[in-house]
Amino acid sequence: MSNDGVNQSRRNFLLGATSVVGGAGVVGAAIPFVSSWQPSAKAKAAGAPVKVNISKLESGGRLVVEWRGKPVYIVRRNAEALAAIESMDVAILRDADSESASQPDYVAGSARTLAGKEEFLVLVGLCTHLGCAPMYRPDVGAQDLGGEAWMGGFFCPCHGSKFDLSGRVYAGVPAPSNLEIPPHKYESADVLVIGIDSEVA
Repeated sequence: MSNDGVNQSRRNFLLGATSVVGGAGVVGAAIPFVSSWQPSAKAKAAGAPVKVNISKLESGGRLVVEWRGKPVYIVRRNAEALAAIESMDVAILRDADSESASQPDYVAGSARTLAGKEEFLVLVGLCTHLGCAPMYRPDVGAQDLGGEAWMGGFFCPCHGSKFDLSGRVYAGVPAPSNLEIPPHKYESADVLVIGIDSEVA
């Protein structure tokens, strides 16, 4: 074999090796660049549905979980509380039928919950006035909240807004609307999923 043939083979080898190494470098640089287009793990977690085991939530009790950076209150109401909600004088409420409330279409009635799951109230724990976290005040007849007229509910300590045990706002307080109901569904009798619409899933 002549020197020209050896040199040509060496050139072809070097050209091929350089192409492979260069191609690997391009792929190595492209992976982080393309990955930067994807949402971060933190962003995914912030919007991801939240599963909550509600089996140990006692009647009258409340759980607080975080969804999309907001507190979500889960309250288990008893039969007496539901009866009080149903018989409440709607004249003291700003939006008794939740016509202007932020809530999914499948949430209905004075209980503001899924049909068949009336004992559970799921709502975003932020006052619709300026976003303070209302206190859960289930104590019927609390003197500081109206005495006999108070059937339990939520009280915002920032500016005095009051909500009933369905999160409906009282008339004459700073909050303009009922507490928000997030999308939710029941995966089973014991597992509530917040962030997924019941009618979609």
